[in-house]
Amino acid sequence: MTTTTDTVGLATRARDLVAANDLTALADHLYTHARFCRDDPEVRAALRLLSRADVARLVQAMAALVRHDPVRTWPVRDLIGQLSRRLPTDLAPEQLEDLAAYAVQEPYSLSPTALETVARSLLATGPLSGELVAVLVDRSDESQRLRQLIAELAGPQLDPADPWAEQILTELPTLDPVWQRLVAHASTATTPRPAASWSTAATRLLTAVDPTEARQVLDRWLTAAARTPQRQPAFINADLLRGLLWLVERTGPAPEQVRLVGGLVEAMLRRLPGIGPACPKVANAAVGVLGRLDGEAALAQLARLSTRVTYKGTRNEIDKALDARAAAMGIGRDEIEELAVPDYGLTGVGRHEVTLGGCRAELLIAGTSVTLAWFNASGRQVKSPPATVRRDHPAQLAQLKGLAKEISGMLAAQTARLDGLFLAQRTWTFGGWRQRYLDHPLVGVLARRLLWLVDGVPCGWADGALRTVDDTPVSAADEAQVRIWHPIGRPVPEVVGWREWLERHRVVQPFKQAHREVYLLTPAEEATGTYSNRFAGHILRQHQFHALAAIRGWTDRLRLMVDDSYPPTSRELPGWGLRAEYWVEGIGDDYDVDTTESGSYLRLVTDQVRFYPIAAAQNWSHASGGGYSSAQWTDARPGDPLPLDQIPPLVFSEIMRDVDLFVGVASVGNDPTWSDGGPQGRFRDYWSSYSFGELSATAETRRDLLARLLPRLAVGQRARIDGRFLVVDGDLRTYRIHLGSGNILMSPNDTYLCIVPDRAAGRLGEQQFLPFEGDGMLAVILSKAMLLARDTEITDPTITRQIGSGG
Repeated sequence: MTTTTDTVGLATRARDLVAANDLTALADHLYTHARFCRDDPEVRAALRLLSRADVARLVQAMAALVRHDPVRTWPVRDLIGQLSRRLPTDLAPEQLEDLAAYAVQEPYSLSPTALETVARSLLATGPLSGELVAVLVDRSDESQRLRQLIAELAGPQLDPADPWAEQILTELPTLDPVWQRLVAHASTATTPRPAASWSTAATRLLTAVDPTEARQVLDRWLTAAARTPQRQPAFINADLLRGLLWLVERTGPAPEQVRLVGGLVEAMLRRLPGIGPACPKVANAAVGVLGRLDGEAALAQLARLSTRVTYKGTRNEIDKALDARAAAMGIGRDEIEELAVPDYGLTGVGRHEVTLGGCRAELLIAGTSVTLAWFNASGRQVKSPPATVRRDHPAQLAQLKGLAKEISGMLAAQTARLDGLFLAQRTWTFGGWRQRYLDHPLVGVLARRLLWLVDGVPCGWADGALRTVDDTPVSAADEAQVRIWHPIGRPVPEVVGWREWLERHRVVQPFKQAHREVYLLTPAEEATGTYSNRFAGHILRQHQFHALAAIRGWTDRLRLMVDDSYPPTSRELPGWGLRAEYWVEGIGDDYDVDTTESGSYLRLVTDQVRFYPIAAAQNWSHASGGGYSSAQWTDARPGDPLPLDQIPPLVFSEIMRDVDLFVGVASVGNDPTWSDGGPQGRFRDYWSSYSFGELSATAETRRDLLARLLPRLAVGQRARIDGRFLVVDGDLRTYRIHLGSGNILMSPNDTYLCIVPDRAAGRLGEQQFLPFEGDGMLAVILSKAMLLARDTEITDPTITRQIGSGG
């Protein structure tokens, strides 16, 4: 480390070299000691004594050093950027050439002013290289003068680092010249929504293009842009994408184009490591297009996205679009989401048939998956599309595959929407519910696997009719009231009866309903009164927790290891006038060990669950802890937490179920590779207590289900339930699989056995009948049980070494 005496010597050396005008030695000195020289006031004062011409020579010399030794760290490039602010406008040709090459190699080093100086000087002698133009485009968001320079260049200027932009640049010379003007006009889409003048000009330009060609070209480009982005689009590229979306809006898009716009929303919100969403402003523009388009297809995309998008800014835009559509139709938001679900041309609930060239395709929805079954001209089922279909009907085949993919996405969206009905307090008339749910070609696939209350009578769908738990058919008048069934408050025999009914009729629910966990107040929570510690003291992976929270409708901010404050993770329940809070804090103080490269905590420690009136003042806490408070962060009167016994049981249960899910999925205790306790073994005690400790409500439900299913399973002859464990008798050892974490202990001394689940685990679980979807841990436990019951057949050396070792 450089001492104080050393720093004085470095500054003195820099002053001496400036005084001697030894620019070569000065460049080497600054290059070698850039981390110190960059910020030292004496060095900076000495450098200000250089003339602009000397600054140019110094920057040229330092740039040459970087170009020949590019492994130097960012302080060198930063120092060059500081010096480049004083470049003269009359650079020599050799200096221009060297600095242009340096800018291409290090695009973020030279200042925007220096970039403009170099580019304008080169432009006076001829066209700029494509590489330098790409740098100008990429840096254009930093300077209005750079944007003006780009506007002066001939033709549309794009950054080819985005593959879709490179595709456009490649195709443009082969297209009608009007496309040059269309792309240039699209690049001027710099506002959140199109101005009237922009729209008028776009419409005029589009009249010069064949409508079919316009749709095909725009489809091709936006399809390329919707492929998984690897980087944030350059500033000008993002503007172009927004403009292309606005052009699509003016071409009378067919449903396929509308689906493409919806897909672009999700593509632009995909998270990039260390950055976040790829380009929210393009996602917001796509939502705006969907909101302005009339028709069922656009409404369906908005409804689908409303359950898929978790990024707050874009989610707000979706909500605005749906609210506006609902207001225009004079109906509520819930109704617009129900009406928005298309039938996709399905000829029955979950079924669609298409004939292509004498062959038949059956699109079938089974559970939450979509399959295409093919039958040749003789009626025999084949594994893939017949050759005649691939040869003679490629467009229809592609359309059918696209339809299957779209239905699959909508199924996932509708599953999430129906799961949210428990807290929505929705009621329907029987006639309206039957049309929108039970008999709807797509939603019916899900609704027929759920339980409902018809005028207070619980019923489910089996053998072509609604039936009670004893299979008595249920009939009702169109005016009868329908609600979704929830186990809380229902008699225990009724809940058990419906669980047996599902198994008897082999009904697989799209999510837990009859087996849904119920969370009632515990004596400890009655004692604390206003908060629950039931899920306190857990160590969670922050990013996994953050993603889960968003999916379940909670608001959460990623916590950074910085001097900043954050609100608790919370979920607002407008229909109940409540806000639920889960208090979490960052844990660890070792940067890079306890954080990502961008500084966000890798792990969180959990604390209380509380409830407040929805309008109560927000609580805040420092990122690294210290407790939550509202009084010091707002002028509003601090809100008192509500007594837990005043929270409606349904709300309390569903919120606690969410929190149980967060812990059950994101806890480091679920990771079989963490038996050593993670970094420096700090979490060993927590890992052990979680991995083999008391069962949560979710794990208890899992245990009860396994107890009923084991006698019917092949592994049942070698497995039994023993308290918190599924015990499996292998030929070599006896194994105890914890029903919460899925972690394993082996006889005779409870030696830990590490088996990392792979994708095959889910498939093994899916071969068995389970009365609900979505419990990945149950599938993992079953797959481990099947594997260990045949432990003599295991070939994986990482497992056999552990089983064969002593203990």
